[in-house]
Amino acid sequence: MPLFSSDTKKSKKESVRSKQPVSKNDDGRLANVLIAPWLSEKALLSSGSGVYVFQIPADATKLEVAAAVEKIYKVTPRKVHVANLPAKSVSLRTRRGTGTRARRHKAYVYLAKGDSIEF
Repeated sequence: MPLFSSDTKKSKKESVRSKQPVSKNDDGRLANVLIAPWLSEKALLSSGSGVYVFQIPADATKLEVAAAVEKIYKVTPRKVHVANLPAKSVSLRTRRGTGTRARRHKAYVYLAKGDSIEF
């Protein structure tokens, strides 16, 4: 609780990139962090308010996603949220019955007001 702390909220508020720097040798890794933009109805509607959604690998971190967006699209993200989507049972429409769709991972990238990404 901040009752007994001398820090204010403004001093604690930092950008995603300032927490822990990604080393400069990760350029090859950063090229593979953003697999594809997530094209769903919800994602396309939220892009108007500065929130962009990307498909990412399972082992990608928020800092890597932020560094990849900054390197590829030349914009600095305000914050990044990562969501893990579970596997689902799907009908195979054959005698085999049901199968499993793979689990997926996506990242919500929030940009500052006025910034945008062109796909």
